[in-house]
Amino acid sequence: MITLEDWALIRRLAAEGVPKTRIAERLGISRNTVTAAVNSTEPPKYERTPVAATSFTPFERRVRELLVEFPDMPATVLAERVGWEGSSSWFRENVARLRPEQRRPDPADRLEWAPGDAAQCDLWFPPKKIPLEDGTAALLPVLVITAAHSRFISGEMVPTRQTPDLLLGMWSLIDGFGRVPRRLLWDNESGIGRRNRLAQGVGEFCGTLATRMHQLKANDPESKGVVERRNGFFETSFMPGREFDSPADFNDQFSDWIDGANQRVVRTIKARPIDLVDADRAAMLPLPPVSPRVGWFNQVRLGRDYYVRVDTNDYSVDPAAIGRQVTVTADLDRVQVRLDGRLVADHARVWARHMTVTDPAHVAIAQLLREEFARPRTRVDDALVRDLADYDRAFGIDGLDDGREVA
Repeated sequence: MITLEDWALIRRLAAEGVPKTRIAERLGISRNTVTAAVNSTEPPKYERTPVAATSFTPFERRVRELLVEFPDMPATVLAERVGWEGSSSWFRENVARLRPEQRRPDPADRLEWAPGDAAQCDLWFPPKKIPLEDGTAALLPVLVITAAHSRFISGEMVPTRQTPDLLLGMWSLIDGFGRVPRRLLWDNESGIGRRNRLAQGVGEFCGTLATRMHQLKANDPESKGVVERRNGFFETSFMPGREFDSPADFNDQFSDWIDGANQRVVRTIKARPIDLVDADRAAMLPLPPVSPRVGWFNQVRLGRDYYVRVDTNDYSVDPAAIGRQVTVTADLDRVQVRLDGRLVADHARVWARHMTVTDPAHVAIAQLLREEFARPRTRVDDALVRDLADYDRAFGIDGLDDGREVA
């Protein structure tokens, strides 16, 4: 069968008076084909050759019925249900051909982001372990916030994906950005909330910033695709060939690299984020007059084991506070303990797990207190207490009990 282009060319040349033999020679086809094309009234059509029956044909109807009801049923389960005993690869190939026909379409609209409207938030896990204080290394999360309109990126590595650390990271990035997006878009990250219920402290954080936390529905990657594409960009453009000594070293390198990345043209918007970020900032909300209460917070009665726990690590406290109610606070860098507003412990926060952090001064104070506790208390022996009457006779005041005054 000739192509549509050849058919049109044959009819044009024939209409110009070119002999059919010459046309056939020019196109490398037979004269009968040229004659058929000239005499035809309709352009050539491609018709699919009917598929011959195969070993799968007797099972096809039942497979279709199962896929209508269970479109994601694995091919191995389908084979068991229909009694297939042939080649597993051949069965999977046919199931893959039928499965798209049974899935309901899920169109994705092209989203337009107004200036200042939203920032997309996500956790990126760099594929390289970061050295920690105890000599181990771990895969740590990086909190990434991307302004949806300008595509301006900001990010910072955090110790955990727990709510206190996520809120600390978000406030650090928002405060550094200088303005508050009107909406913060998150997926169902457990540290932010799940099933339309925000984690403890998230609602207070949003209220202080006057912003709204919007958690996306499941299977809705398009609504957060801006930040997720940036995560892939980090792995291909930032990570290759880099080594890191600590989380602080990672954040320093990442911050320097982001400064350059925000000056590159983004293909989808054909502009540089640095050129659009001012419009984004202008439409956002101002920073709150009071910083939100973020970080780790706890009030405990200090036990004889004069340590408090933050995440999985224990930090020593001045033993003089034993038995008293103390307030424990921690951010990404420091762990502090206060007694009635007075600082009784201040440690650098460690990002390793299950460590014990001890201040030598606290150990020395504990030793003194133990020695003092073990020392016997001074007490007055009853056998050495004189009778008060002896003092009366010594001062010549006997006889007062009869009511007479002493001259």
